Amino acid sequence: MDAVTDKRPLYGGAFSAILPDAIQDVSDLREIPDNQEVFAHASTDQSIIVELLEYQEGMTDTEAARYHFEDVASGNSAEGRSEVLSVEPFPLAQLSLTNCASAWALTGLQQVAKFNEEALNTVNIYLVLCRLPHYSTDLLVTFNDPIVIDPFSSSAVGGAAESSLRWTVEDLHRLVSSLQLNDPGIFS
Repeated sequence: MDAVTDKRPLYGGAFSAILPDAIQDVSDLREIPDNQEVFAHASTDQSIIVELLEYQEGMTDTEAARYHFEDVASGNSAEGRSEVLSVEPFPLAQLSLTNCASAWALTGLQQVAKFNEEALNTVNIYLVLCRLPHYSTDLLVTFNDPIVIDPFSSSAVGGAAESSLRWTVEDLHRLVSSLQLNDPGIFS
């Protein structure tokens, strides 16, 4: 499979998208909730999560993006710094997801511990929120990109942060732009 051009099925084929190279499906390693697709880089601590979440009614789009960022911070048990750096529109013309009413790209930063360790790693968080009000769904794609690994973190072994094969924001944008709904029955 050529990762640059071939779409991979997600959610049992209900969606498909172009995923980056060196990707490992985390569901092969552990149980993942049905509303998530979780992927890890094979040689770094980077991860990408695609989630189908409840549509946040009564919020502006930027408020919904910030709400989901805070939810990610809570899920990551972000104990240190957690801040939103920017929230910008993601151009609908670049999406294959035709039912998307609006899309927003959020860049943030969180300090998180891995496996309940005391050592805090600094992680850039890139979110793309695709709002699907017709399906009462917020589709969230999160790219976790560790940029500073504490020397006492279990992630410090192997130089995960320095790998030359790291994913980039362009990989995230390619995934989001290629994301396609194949079976709306997933929302039933």
